[in-house]
Amino acid sequence: MSVVDTLRDHVRDHKQGMFVDLVFAIAWVTAVSVIFDLLSAPQWAYYLTLASGVVAYYGFFWSLELAMEQQ
Repeated sequence: MSVVDTLRDHVRDHKQGMFVDLVFAIAWVTAVSVIFDLLSAPQWAYYLTLASGVVAYYGFFWSLELAMEQQ
């Protein structure tokens, strides 16, 4: 099996999750960029806030999973 076939299978299996991940990443970077353009905050704070998107991602989907289990 070639690398292309492996990638094609992976995308086929995880298409929905990959799309959700992409939408979350675009929304996070857009929101952080807009906020920091308005605030004129230091560059290190901008990068720290961008990096905290990883924590925000896992926190958001973890709480979403808990909410769905409670229903």
